[in-house]
Amino acid sequence: MRLSSFLRALLSATLASAALAVTAQTRAPQADPAQGDGRLSDFYRWAEAVPATPGQLLRSEPLPAQLGLSEAARQTRILYSSTSGFDSKTPIIVSGAVFIPKGTPPAGGWPVLAWGHGTVGLADICAPSWAGRSLRDVRYLNRWLKEGFAIVASDYEGLGVAGPHPLINVPMLAFGILDSARAAIRGVPGLANKVLLVGQSQGGIGVFAAAAYQTRYAPELGVKGTIATGVIYRDPKATPIPLQSDPNRVDESLAYGFYGFLVDQQHDPSLKPEEVFTEQGLALLNQARVACLSTLASDVVGNGLTIANSRLAEPGPGYKRYQAGASERSARYSQYPTLAIPHPVFIGTGANDVTPSAINQLALMRDACAAGTTVEGHLYAGLGHSATVNASLRDSVPFAKKVINDQPVAPVCAPSLQ
Repeated sequence: MRLSSFLRALLSATLASAALAVTAQTRAPQADPAQGDGRLSDFYRWAEAVPATPGQLLRSEPLPAQLGLSEAARQTRILYSSTSGFDSKTPIIVSGAVFIPKGTPPAGGWPVLAWGHGTVGLADICAPSWAGRSLRDVRYLNRWLKEGFAIVASDYEGLGVAGPHPLINVPMLAFGILDSARAAIRGVPGLANKVLLVGQSQGGIGVFAAAAYQTRYAPELGVKGTIATGVIYRDPKATPIPLQSDPNRVDESLAYGFYGFLVDQQHDPSLKPEEVFTEQGLALLNQARVACLSTLASDVVGNGLTIANSRLAEPGPGYKRYQAGASERSARYSQYPTLAIPHPVFIGTGANDVTPSAINQLALMRDACAAGTTVEGHLYAGLGHSATVNASLRDSVPFAKKVINDQPVAPVCAPSLQ
């Protein structure tokens, strides 16, 4: 009897400890100013345990008109459950927004466009559901509302809600976008399980990643097609193309390098900025923790920063050791799990795009076609990274109507200039 009582007590204590451990693992992280957390309303603070089931709509509130879209009949800010891209298993909270078109929905409900936005920064205040969107994106998304698509727009892991935002992280982007569609379809009345994945730049890699993960991560989603512009493709067989070759040229794209180092510190907090940056560069690095992309890019140009005056000619030994593991991290976080997508994919590329390179985007078209994906590729003469977004609508809207109605798409794997 004494042994039985002891075993029961031991089992009870073990279960209690396990319950406490699970609870600790499923709490939202505390705000960390070093990660740019905070400076938002209480809506973004989640104090309860994080649900283990991803894609659950947890909270919503009206989105202020000045942050919304003029073609929306209703617009709301949302919180939903998802999965962290750092380990692909920890439950997290993600913020975003939902926009409902004007007019009468079709039979079965509005089809859903899951939007992946481009890079905005690392700080919470950069989340589009809080900060609003560029005029380019407002015009683009309004067009899709007019075409009869409800829109759910993820902020991504670590933007809005506390926690680090890992920027280019394939599983993170995929999970956040797929779970935004799940949450909207499950929690917002009047939506159909007919999904279009649409994104630009960081969101371009995000929606292609979502397409690649969908059958294993969210098989119940009725994804009909994917539309990506300015899509990032890190082909492990290709030689990386640098953003610029002149170390003395002032270029706003250097802003991405500051964000990139902060993401490196997320993976290895022991990294020392002074092993990478000059005194001028360190000042901008601290600004990158709290400033959104447009502000940081302006500061790069305004302060005359170049590779030569912002980075050391030779990084220190700690950063060199970190760089030695780059291929392993790239395989885990930067490469798609497959290029064989089970639905048609539209890729729109500006011939003058350098962020990312148009050459790499054309390579993605070619390689995805070779993997068996139906790719409709377009190459726009004279257009760069941003201008391609709205210019591509003349081709992507007809593509969307075809795939939503289960009509065939003719593959274009090596597009000519248009």
